[in-house]
Amino acid sequence: MQSAKLRHSVIFLALLALAFATQVQAQTYTDLFDLDGTSHGCCPINPAAIAQGRDGNVYGTTISGGANGRGNIFKSTPTGTITILHDFNTTDGSSPQGGLTLGADGNFYGSTTFGGSHSAGTLFKVTPSGTFTTIYNFTNGADAGFPHASPIFGTDGKLYGVSGTGSNGLVYRSTTAGVLTPLAPLGIQCDSPLVPGTDGKFYGITNLGGANSRGQVFSVTTAGIVKTVFSFNDPTGALPFGPLLQAPDGNLYGTASVGGTNGGGVVYKLTLAGVYTVLHNFDNVNRVNGFTPTTGVVEGSDGFLYGVTSVGGSNLGGTIFQVKTDGTGFAIVHNFDTTHGSGPDSMITLHTSGKIFGLTNSGGSHNDGVLYSFANNLKSFVQPVTLQSAKVGAAVGLLGQNFSTATQVLFGAGAGTFTATGNTFITAKPVEGATTGFITVKEPGGDQLTTKKFKIAPGIISFSPTSGAVGTSVTITGTTLTGATSVKFNGKAATFTVGSDTNITTSVPGGATTGKISVTTPGGSASSTTDFTVN
Repeated sequence: MQSAKLRHSVIFLALLALAFATQVQAQTYTDLFDLDGTSHGCCPINPAAIAQGRDGNVYGTTISGGANGRGNIFKSTPTGTITILHDFNTTDGSSPQGGLTLGADGNFYGSTTFGGSHSAGTLFKVTPSGTFTTIYNFTNGADAGFPHASPIFGTDGKLYGVSGTGSNGLVYRSTTAGVLTPLAPLGIQCDSPLVPGTDGKFYGITNLGGANSRGQVFSVTTAGIVKTVFSFNDPTGALPFGPLLQAPDGNLYGTASVGGTNGGGVVYKLTLAGVYTVLHNFDNVNRVNGFTPTTGVVEGSDGFLYGVTSVGGSNLGGTIFQVKTDGTGFAIVHNFDTTHGSGPDSMITLHTSGKIFGLTNSGGSHNDGVLYSFANNLKSFVQPVTLQSAKVGAAVGLLGQNFSTATQVLFGAGAGTFTATGNTFITAKPVEGATTGFITVKEPGGDQLTTKKFKIAPGIISFSPTSGAVGTSVTITGTTLTGATSVKFNGKAATFTVGSDTNITTSVPGGATTGKISVTTPGGSASSTTDFTVN
């Protein structure tokens, strides 16, 4: 009897040890590299976006330090081997606060807050090997100047960003060759990067302004139309920092640095229609769970949002936290300890390996900040580069893992062609039959998918006849026409029948006038390049 009890005790202890080992393996914080304030830069502050490259390495910036004391650009392997790609020298820019954005060409784009030919900041490009080019010098004129956040790419291949200080905030658009156009005044400074929405708009935040002067979420179209989506106020969170996240559920998620029930800031959810929900309140009195979240959140494969607080926690140096999108399951998964980083004040990046990467403002062996990673057993995934939609035949760059063993790429339910470049990058093209849905890369070790549905946009190749009276039958030939929800003649809705993925039969509706024919599907809308003439 006693031997049975002993055996059960041994089994229990073994299982307990296994569970503990699994937990330790699941939650692993790694201080990858300690910044030194000199050759390797110093003290990153928000946003300091880290970008994943085609090679699987991570790329970022430090706001100061480096060979000239003006900040630098670095590359790091996922295990922490650092290479300095460029040291700023004021002439080519200074204080690259915003971090980096990966372009479809495989290069990185960013901004400096100061320096350049007018001392008002710059836009720049840098290759993975470190070839640096200044593509625009801000003038502190119509372009507002002094950008704090780096630009992102729109679906048109152009850069969209924010610049300006005080009440001089601005949204701008620029080509990669540096032809910059002021797009829309914001009336207030914006320190965080824009994010592309699935509705074709960009979304951003200002930490001041709005109806209550305590921050706002805004949308802006490519035509420059700005709309306030939500205005913050202290009782439910204020002074928002960090970028927004549009999750697969279509909602926006983010952090406000102060306010809320306990005064320490909040994690929030916001619908595109402006319905706001507080998911978690941080406490600036009982500080064990951290407070002052300033970097936004990412969403892991486990359904949790992950973010950081810049202060508080058991060591008062900040925390990494998780919380579900319904507000449940809040937990601290790491406490910063100064020795291995303190004051995480920069955006965190979810790598396609499932690891989180970030920078701290201080701590480490030189107290100049660290580059860190955090593993929580999150699944690897596929990430399209810059695009959220494409037409049949268009090239789509994909970041991911183990691509050298890939056997097939699917766009929704349809196939795509692909070419793998190394182990962490694929160029894929949707072919006829591709549908809006998740992109799947099939591999012997297990399939990898995008976290969001990728839209396959329709295309109109031709229509016949090219003219006719009301009631005339018209055949539209194109691509990805299955699931069409609307056909219009110069804006006038028509009845139609989808014959195949490449064919629609319709008729000229009453009241139609000469103009373009358009087709709308779940993947978007397409218009003919020539007019249909109504006789």
